[in-house]
Amino acid sequence: MPVFHKLIHLSKQIASSLLKDKQPVRLEQSELFSDEDKAYIIKSLTEDASIKERLDLINKIDTKTDWETVKNKIVLPAKKRNWTYPAAAVLVVAVMSVYFIKFNLSTASSVKSPVISGAIEVGTNKAILTLEDGSNVTLEKGDSFNTKTVYSNGEQIVYNAKESKKSEVAYNYLTVPRGGQFSLKLSDGTKVWLNSESQLKYPITFKDGEDRKVELIYGEAYFDVTSSEDYQGAGFVVSNSRQNIKVLGTEFNVKAYKDEANIYTTLVEGKVAVSIDGVTENLLPDQQSILDTNTKSFTVGSVDVNIEISWKDGVFSFDGLTLKEIMKVLSRWYDIEVVFLNKATENEEFIGILSKDQKIEDILYTIKNFKIIKDYEIIDNTVILK
Repeated sequence: MPVFHKLIHLSKQIASSLLKDKQPVRLEQSELFSDEDKAYIIKSLTEDASIKERLDLINKIDTKTDWETVKNKIVLPAKKRNWTYPAAAVLVVAVMSVYFIKFNLSTASSVKSPVISGAIEVGTNKAILTLEDGSNVTLEKGDSFNTKTVYSNGEQIVYNAKESKKSEVAYNYLTVPRGGQFSLKLSDGTKVWLNSESQLKYPITFKDGEDRKVELIYGEAYFDVTSSEDYQGAGFVVSNSRQNIKVLGTEFNVKAYKDEANIYTTLVEGKVAVSIDGVTENLLPDQQSILDTNTKSFTVGSVDVNIEISWKDGVFSFDGLTLKEIMKVLSRWYDIEVVFLNKATENEEFIGILSKDQKIEDILYTIKNFKIIKDYEIIDNTVILK
């Protein structure tokens, strides 16, 4: 079995085991890896080296000794451990990244360097807060903003419920641009994570005894909603131009981008009711509804929620997505435009997990070495795939 398939198989086993809190997967129970395979995996954990440096150093590995060190870090003890999603994700990235970084190693040294004109920055915490008077406040990592009703440390906004009580409902907007992400804590304690290219409208405070209503105008958001029991029985409603979602206390994800025909609602915990044109469908945990805004069709099915919500924990998870779909996701995070010169490559499918901290050049180098594209160029903020 090629190392690529071995790594994918093992990574999916580890992901399934850790993310769903099952018994750990031990490497001894998986397909045997050759010394060359083990060298690949060991070197994938060298985080600070550039790709070319990794390739130059690959032959200096003491495969037998170093493999034992890495194996001990990957294999979990039989005793149950409380792994968080980010920890599990890092483990899977460690295993998977070797193929993404060093595929076709034997020919890497002869590959011509791509043309790169202009630097593309990795996405970061940034947003624009529109206050009730219409004024805009730029929020960026490292900067703080503070009023009587709201505080931001540059990564999150927190509303003070006691200070924000007013007789009339006043609204704020949080707009996250391409290349950004941000989170906020509403006045009722509900936590919201906003993905790149998203906008949320919400009241500074909610009226007692009435449903707590917010509007995801566009983009993607993850909601961790406080229980209605903690808020005098008031439900929580997330609306957009196409559907309404009512919950009593739950965690769920909504993806409704302007450039996509489908709206995805994914339930992680609790129960939600999704309403479209007077028709309501209840979702259970691990279910996702898909609304096709063109045909008005509405379907519900089971999904791996960890893949759907990994973005909020700093990870991109792709399982059978096409290169075109993957580049659309990356274009929002890196604030880039993508041009396919060879349309046939758009439908090539991939499986993998990528850290959102990776440079776009490393990801493109990986795609190139899959032999799916011949080359690429970066001109200002445009990526050209050849």
